[in-house]
Amino acid sequence: MEVMNATRNRAKKEKLNLKKAFEDFIIKDNHPCIMAQTVFSMDQVELNSYSNFGSTETAKQLIQDLEKYISNYDFESNDFKTFLAVFPDSPDYSEIEFENQLWKQLKNLHLVDDAEWDPEVSRDPEDEHFSFSLGGRAFYIVGMHPGASRKARQSPHPAIAFNLHWQFEKLREMGSYEKVRDKIRERDEKLQGNINPMLEDFGSNSEARQYSGRAVGKKWKCPFHNSN
Repeated sequence: MEVMNATRNRAKKEKLNLKKAFEDFIIKDNHPCIMAQTVFSMDQVELNSYSNFGSTETAKQLIQDLEKYISNYDFESNDFKTFLAVFPDSPDYSEIEFENQLWKQLKNLHLVDDAEWDPEVSRDPEDEHFSFSLGGRAFYIVGMHPGASRKARQSPHPAIAFNLHWQFEKLREMGSYEKVRDKIRERDEKLQGNINPMLEDFGSNSEARQYSGRAVGKKWKCPFHNSN
C-alpha cells in the first residue's frame, strides 16, 4: 500500500510540475495565442503525459483519454477547453524529426480509433477543408517542441494540443473569430519579427500543413496521405 501511495504521489507531483512548466510558457512568457492564455488562466486545460511518443501503445492510451475528454465536454457552453498531450521523456528533436513523430502518432491514433470521421470536415489531407478527426470529432492539431523555429511553438517538452474544431466555429458564431485571429497573428509577429507563413484560415488550404509548426513548401505531401 505504501509503495502504491508513493508511486501515486510521485506521478501527481510530476504532473503538477509539467502543468507549471506549460503555464509559465503560456502565461508567464506572455504567449501570443490569447486563446491558450485564456484556457490556462481559467484552468481549462486537460494535461496528460505519455511515454513512447509515436507508438501504438501510446495511441491506445491517448485515444481513451480523448474519448473521455469529448464525452465530458460541454458543447452547450461558451467556455473552451484544450486537451494537451505531453511527452516529457522524448529526446531533443529537429523540426523534421518532430514532424515525423507527430504524424506517426496521429496515424497510430487513427488506426486505433473506432469512430467514424467527423462529417463536418474532409478526411483528405490535401483538401482545404481537412481537419483531423478523433472520437468522431474534428480537431485542430498544434505540435510543439523545444526545437521549433517559431517561438510560439517552443514548448518546454514535446507536446500536442488537441483543439476541437467546434471551438473555431463557435467563435465565428459569436462574431469573435476574426478579432481573435488578428490579435493572435499581431502578437506572434511582434514576438517573432515576422508573420508565420503557415497560418491560413480554414478553407483556404489544408490545415495539415500547420500541424507540426515547421514551414513547409508547396510540394510538401502529408505523411497521412495514403491513410483511409
